[in-house]
Amino acid sequence: MATESTTDRSPSPEADVVVVGSGPAGALVAHRLADADHDVVVLEAGPRFDLADRREQMESALRPGGGAVWDVGGERDAYTSTGERHYPLNAARVKGVGGSTLHWQGMVMRLHERDFEMDSRYGVGADWPIGYDDLRPHYADAERALGVAGAVDNPYAPPREEPYPMSAFPPSHSDSIFADACEALGIDMHSVPNARNSEPYDGASPCVGYGTCKPVCPSGAKYTAERHVEKAVAAGARVVDRAPVQRLEHNEAGERVTAAVYATPDGTEHRQRARQFVVAAGGVETPRLLLLSSSSTYPDGLANSSGLVGRYFMDHLFAGMGGRYDAPTRQNHVGFNTSESHQFYDDDEPVEGLKLEFLNYAGPSPVVEATRAETWGDDLLSRLRDSYGTHIALGALVEQLPRADNYVGLDESRTDDHGNPVPEVHWSVDERTKRALDRANEIQRDILAELGVDPEWTVGPENTGPAFHHMGTTRMGTDPADSVVDADCRTHDLGNLWIAGSSVFPTGGAMNPTLTIAALSLRLAETLAADL
Repeated sequence: MATESTTDRSPSPEADVVVVGSGPAGALVAHRLADADHDVVVLEAGPRFDLADRREQMESALRPGGGAVWDVGGERDAYTSTGERHYPLNAARVKGVGGSTLHWQGMVMRLHERDFEMDSRYGVGADWPIGYDDLRPHYADAERALGVAGAVDNPYAPPREEPYPMSAFPPSHSDSIFADACEALGIDMHSVPNARNSEPYDGASPCVGYGTCKPVCPSGAKYTAERHVEKAVAAGARVVDRAPVQRLEHNEAGERVTAAVYATPDGTEHRQRARQFVVAAGGVETPRLLLLSSSSTYPDGLANSSGLVGRYFMDHLFAGMGGRYDAPTRQNHVGFNTSESHQFYDDDEPVEGLKLEFLNYAGPSPVVEATRAETWGDDLLSRLRDSYGTHIALGALVEQLPRADNYVGLDESRTDDHGNPVPEVHWSVDERTKRALDRANEIQRDILAELGVDPEWTVGPENTGPAFHHMGTTRMGTDPADSVVDADCRTHDLGNLWIAGSSVFPTGGAMNPTLTIAALSLRLAETLAADL
C-alpha cells in the first residue's frame, strides 16, 4: 500500500541533475551521481510503498479478489491498445518508487554478443552503436550493484572475467526431473542468474522461500530499485514522489532542456530547473513524455527530429507448455526459475533468439485452491493432493525484431487524470516471430514427450502474450536521422537530455532486459558525471 508521504514537493532552488523515474535505471543513475557529490532531484510519478506492508500485500494477492497489489489502474493509468493484438499494458506496470522491480521475476542475464550485431550478422533488425565488449565491464558492475546469485556453468553465455557476487541457487526438484529428459535429448541445462540473495548481501536477508516473487517479495531478498533510491537519498539526493512530469521545457534555441514541469497531488504545477536531465520512465512513459513536450521548435515532440520517438516498440513473447506428471514434482516450492537453456539462442534458423526456461511453478496453487474451494475436510485434502505438486511446465522467451509499425503514441481522444493524452500501444506479432514461437513449442513438446507427459495446455503463436519488457521506443544509434539517442544515451537534438532504460535498445534479444538496463545506466552515469 502506498504511504502518505509528507514530502515537500516544491522545486529545489538548485539542481545539477533531474532524473525522471525511480525504477532501476533512474535509481542507479541518481545514486551514482549523488555519490559523486552532484545535486540530484528525482521526480517519481507514483507513491512510495511501505516496506512494512509487503507481507500484507502478499496475503492480499493470494486471496480471491485481493485486488491490485500496486494500485495500478484508473484514470491515472488509462491507455489504449490498437493493432492486431491487444496489449494489456496495466497487467504488469507499476508507478511508484522502485518501478517495475517492485514486482519483477528477478532474472538477470547478459545479452549475447550477437544481439549487438543483428544487422551485420543476419541482415535483420539493427546493429547497436556499441558492442558487447563496450558493455562488458558495466555488466560486472551491474551484477555487483543488484546483487546477483549465479554460477559460471553456461557454455553458451558471453565471456566474463569474474564470478557472480553470490553463489547460485541450487537446482529445484523439478529441475532434476527435466534433467534426465534433457540429457536423453542432448539439451544442456544450466543455472539462472537471479537478482535475489542466496546469502546475506547488501544489508538484505537471503531468500526465505515465500514463493510469491511476482507480484511481491515480502522478505526483501529480491532486489528492488528502492535499495538504490535509499542510497541516493543517503548521498544527498532528493526524491519527490507523486510528482508526475507533465512536460519538459527547452530554451529558445531548442538546444537544451531548461525545466521539468511536474504536478503535485493538490493540483499545483512546479518547474524544476537543472543543468542536466535524465528521463528514465520506461519504454512507454518515456516516449509519451517526449511526445507531450512538443513545442513550436519541436512540433512532433521533443528529441524527435528523426520521427522515431515511440517507434520500434518491442517485447519478448512467451511460449509455454505443461501437463500432469506421474510422480511428485514439488512444483510451487520455489517462485522463480533456477534452470534454463541458452542452447538454441544463437541458432541461425530461426534468427530470432530463443531462451528455454524450466519452470518451478505449474498447476494450481494450493493456497488459491483452498481459499476458492467449496469443499472442506478430507474432501478438500484429497483435492489438493490430486492437484498440487502433480504438474510440470516449460516456458520460453522469444525475441521480437524491431518494426516501425509497432509503436507507442498518443491517443488524443482520451485523457488521463491531468488532461494529457493517454499512451496508445500499437502492437502486433509478425510471421518471423510466430515461427520462433513454433520452434520453442517443438522443443518443449519433445521434452514433455520424453517424460511421458501429454500437454494439457500450450501457449504458442496464436495465443502468445508479452513478457512486459518494453523496449526500443527511443533507440540508440550513430545517425540522428534513424535514432533518438547516441551511443552514450544522450539525445541527438538536445545536449543536456539523456535517456536511461530499455527504450534505447535497438534490438531486444530474448534475455530479460534488467541487467542490460542497469549496465547502460551505470555507463550513462559515468559519462554524465564526467560531463558535469
